[in-house]
Amino acid sequence: MYNPTRRNRNIGTENQGYGQNNKLTISSPYGDLKSFYEKLSNYRKEIRLINDHEFIFVIEEPREHSLHSCSINDIAKIIEQIPPEDYGDLKFIILRQPKRKEEILSPVWGRLIYSYEFENEYFPAVILDAVDTEKKLFWLKKQTVEDQKEFERLKTDGHIFSETKRDFIAELKPEFTRNTQLYRTLPHEFGHYVHYLEVVERPGNDNEDYDEKEKRMDFYFSIPKSEKEKYAHKYAETLKNRLTVENKIPFKLI
Repeated sequence: MYNPTRRNRNIGTENQGYGQNNKLTISSPYGDLKSFYEKLSNYRKEIRLINDHEFIFVIEEPREHSLHSCSINDIAKIIEQIPPEDYGDLKFIILRQPKRKEEILSPVWGRLIYSYEFENEYFPAVILDAVDTEKKLFWLKKQTVEDQKEFERLKTDGHIFSETKRDFIAELKPEFTRNTQLYRTLPHEFGHYVHYLEVVERPGNDNEDYDEKEKRMDFYFSIPKSEKEKYAHKYAETLKNRLTVENKIPFKLI
């Protein structure tokens, strides 16, 4: 019998969004199984029912000069437009304040966690990181094809880059970071989860052997990162294009 609370073997690895670095590490006390993104402090939570599905929003207090660019109402309004069948078991929406060291080692707009521990419950989670408005966004001039695509997406979001000898640099303006996280990152992470559902969850049935699901799970985590990113980008772009055509986005901060 499949146990949904069982911790997956990929927790804490690059498959879960935990980046590796040869010089610095984000350490955990010995014996602590929690990943750095599960360690919250000074937070509040709010339960929202969206399309008859319960989501728990967890909002960690941002530090000085940092902010959560999207409100709970903003996020709920986008989730309302995502097909309910794509929610699966996803329950937690985490607005998190990363530590300064984490911002150096693992800077992200957001991430999907397939098994997230919060108050002794384990469910999939989408995390959106708070943004330090005193920092700048650096983009190297030497870019891969995927880097170039993301650079164009950032400019479409509104980020204004100035050029130096080696880099393109933009200030992290709240209205532009909101565009990135609300209209792209949030749907992108849902796209990763839908990809997981299609490979692991949806092919099975209630009476299947646990080993069969394990095999599909192992297969999913063996899929190259580039392929997963391609799927998530397509999912996010399809949703964004539809909502734009329907004049449902952009909308003002709620």
